[in-house]
Amino acid sequence: MALRINDVVPDFTAETDQGTIRFHDWIGDNWAILFSHPKDFTPVCTTEFGAVAQLAEEWAKRGARVIGVSVDGVEAHQKWKGDIERYAGTTAGFPIIADEGLAVSKAFDMLPAEAYLPDGRTPNDTATVRSVFIIGPDKKLKLSMTYPMSVGRNFAEVLRALDALQLTYNVPLATPANWTTGQDVIVALSLNDEQAREKYGQIDIKLPYLRTTAAPK
Repeated sequence: MALRINDVVPDFTAETDQGTIRFHDWIGDNWAILFSHPKDFTPVCTTEFGAVAQLAEEWAKRGARVIGVSVDGVEAHQKWKGDIERYAGTTAGFPIIADEGLAVSKAFDMLPAEAYLPDGRTPNDTATVRSVFIIGPDKKLKLSMTYPMSVGRNFAEVLRALDALQLTYNVPLATPANWTTGQDVIVALSLNDEQAREKYGQIDIKLPYLRTTAAPK
């Protein structure tokens, strides 16, 4: 069964380069971003881990915890982090899950149930383990993205999406196409015009079903 938006994400116990975690406990009351990789010591993934490390202050400002997944072991993760930090010029302080048995990759529907790691495997054997999952404090999946091997992920977009998710979390608002922080937002159709004005003040009625207002501070 595919993992869908607003499903409670799987809980699991796993080894990381920073010790054992229980995933839901590790999330706590925070937002969480789980980003996965098909193999350590690969070029695109190294640039991506570096990008995540460089955004450490931005994740912290948003109360978001980040954690990587790769289907190699703890020892490989610890060695790979040295390369990541040299490339990024900063510390990679987040943990990386050692998913050697593919349990996490399968639980998050990144690999078929019968997938296994052959001897002498290449990243192509786990190519679909190239995903990002944004998880809310309620432990529910809020957004997911999956990329092919040849396309590096844009973590500025992950950050933008996190901002939009946090702004609209449990409130009758949405964000329009290409929205960035500070721009106007869309009032949900669950509010009529009078209710929208009472809640948000001035609204701009562009179409009967498309009304915008200033983003709440």
